[in-house]
Amino acid sequence: MTMPLMKPKRKNPVLRTRQINLPPWGRSRVALGMTAAAAEGRFELQVCGDCSAVQYPPREACHRCLSARLQWRAQTGEGTLLGLTTLHHSNDLFFRERLPWRLGLVHLDAGPSLMVHVHREVGDAPARVHVGARLDRAGQAVLIGFPQQGSEHMADDPMLREMTSDPKFRKVLVTDGKTAVGQAIVHALVKAGADIVWVGHAEPWKKLPGFDDITALPQVTLVPLDLTNGRSVAELAGEIGGKVDIVINNAEVHRAFGIAARRGTDVAKAEMDINYFGALRLAQEFGPALKGRSADGVTHAAAWVNLLSIYALSNFPPHGTFSASKAAAYSLAQCQRAEMRPAGIRVINVFPGPIDDEWNQNLPPPKVAPAALASAIVKALRDGVEDVYPGDVAQEWLERWRDNPKVLERELAAGGQ
Repeated sequence: MTMPLMKPKRKNPVLRTRQINLPPWGRSRVALGMTAAAAEGRFELQVCGDCSAVQYPPREACHRCLSARLQWRAQTGEGTLLGLTTLHHSNDLFFRERLPWRLGLVHLDAGPSLMVHVHREVGDAPARVHVGARLDRAGQAVLIGFPQQGSEHMADDPMLREMTSDPKFRKVLVTDGKTAVGQAIVHALVKAGADIVWVGHAEPWKKLPGFDDITALPQVTLVPLDLTNGRSVAELAGEIGGKVDIVINNAEVHRAFGIAARRGTDVAKAEMDINYFGALRLAQEFGPALKGRSADGVTHAAAWVNLLSIYALSNFPPHGTFSASKAAAYSLAQCQRAEMRPAGIRVINVFPGPIDDEWNQNLPPPKVAPAALASAIVKALRDGVEDVYPGDVAQEWLERWRDNPKVLERELAAGGQ
């Protein structure tokens, strides 16, 4: 059984902050299919379209019939642990700093045999296990053998914690606490065991419903933060940037209408100033600090969360300029992910469908409740995924977009959703 993680002692300021060493990250192009699935929390293997063979490791052709008709398909991960060993020495710097490390050979019920990392709650071989795919600190898919029945503290396993961004005992910045979504995120983080939650507020004179409830929480500290003001962002980064472990950027401006229904560019500029330029200012000021602390003990800096929108994938004309600003933010987040990856910082993009708030009040259900969106963000941090699509609308949009982006564009232009 995994022992519960204890709150770490305060860091000795005299000691030098450790720098990150990443695990081996080289993958072939075909193997990145497994990484793409793991980024969304799925375990997939190649399945031959001709003979139905399931194979691992990934190849360009079927190992049984040499067919090139290979497709990635989700797997249950059920299998038997055939052998187990514990490494006490490694020539690789990443694993050398994290020994001992458990490895095992698992034979899947689907057919292939896999070498996997083994959770500490898995007993000696032979034993039934459940194999799942996770992203390691280098952002590549790795396989982990989990017990069939885990304890309530299994997420505290040191190996598993290396693969995730669990907010437990971490310090988190939420950029906007005035919205219903921001307040729900704060409550979810406190429930998940966050040590400190800094909550940004740009207009302190506004008294909005629910704000007093989060300010009364002992883990919450209010901080002035206006993403339209570079000086405000820089000053806050100078004050707490070296302490933050997770940044959740939920600040956004959302207005309805497209192009012709509104005169001028003022509203579109306001959307871009927060949704895109605000995200850029935040990344420029807080990004280097997170990268510098990505190996700072068990509560190292771990993740950056961007609240985007499913409209970033394909423009929703009734919310046209908002969609455009989120598309720009999505492109920026991809650049941010590439720059953060060498430091082992996970960038999580959240693409919800319409949220149940004032700017979507005329849209019919289903809509994502703020509490459900907050739960999805905390789950993404705990599971170590990169892309999240909360809500039925987001899931349907994603499926249609993957099937044919041009068809989805035509459907939306014709008034569909």
